[in-house]
Amino acid sequence: MHHAGLRKRRAAAQHGSVQVKVFLSSDMEGTAGVVDWEQCRPGGPEYGYYRELLQQEVNAAIEGAAEAGAREFLVNDSHSSMANLRPDALAHRARYLSGRHKPMYMMQGLDASYDAVFFVSYHGSMDGAAATLSHTYNPRAIAEVRLNGRPAGEAAINALVALGYGVPVVLITGDEVTAEQIEPFCPGIRAAVVKTSVTRYAADSLHPEQARELIRQQAGDAVRALSAARPPAITLPATLTVRFRNADLAELATWIGGVVREDGLTVSITGEDPIRLYRTFVTVVLLTRGIAE
Repeated sequence: MHHAGLRKRRAAAQHGSVQVKVFLSSDMEGTAGVVDWEQCRPGGPEYGYYRELLQQEVNAAIEGAAEAGAREFLVNDSHSSMANLRPDALAHRARYLSGRHKPMYMMQGLDASYDAVFFVSYHGSMDGAAATLSHTYNPRAIAEVRLNGRPAGEAAINALVALGYGVPVVLITGDEVTAEQIEPFCPGIRAAVVKTSVTRYAADSLHPEQARELIRQQAGDAVRALSAARPPAITLPATLTVRFRNADLAELATWIGGVVREDGLTVSITGEDPIRLYRTFVTVVLLTRGIAE
């Protein structure tokens, strides 16, 4: 694992200077007001309106971090076609990583030079409490994922990459279930809870302006507290346990090296290297996607 980021934060704290570099991975289902697939599906009649709400929440996170001293940003658009944001409208001239073919998927672009990871507009997994538009990577194929025995949503799985590079995940935005699910893996993470889920298709959301104010505040607080931040608390070697919706998908997953069949629906992947473990999981997702759809 890389520890350059941790050394950089400690040195900055000692010398009283902070030149913070932020990696921001944005989904869409966690945006305040979003409760239906059609609202966040490109081509849908309401998509244009809700993508603008997402853009404003992403910008709020950037603005809050910038107010606290962050100077460089990379936004990895990680939802659906992965081309949901307007590059010219990103705050503080943030770099924009878009496009659906990314070897590291939602974490493409992260490396040890970054000081902090933000997860914006993330959602919960289906295996826990009711969470708006809950799923884990592919709802047609995957029923549940566990990381070291704990239920894990996309945020926890993605945190494996942050761990591999030694970078702390310091902010997550979305509903309250999403915030609760990431806490065991990233203790002390700041959460901007912009809505409370009622069911998988209903939520009580803050007004968009209030949601953005909360995100801006939490992002700023997260950057100001960076000297005490640590990489994700995930014990290595780590095990991802994936339960599929049918046995055909589980069988297909075992075609990938290192994937072990546990029972009719379940496979496991274990590894000492969290980045390699994540890469194997993403390969499983991509391989099973075709047959699931």
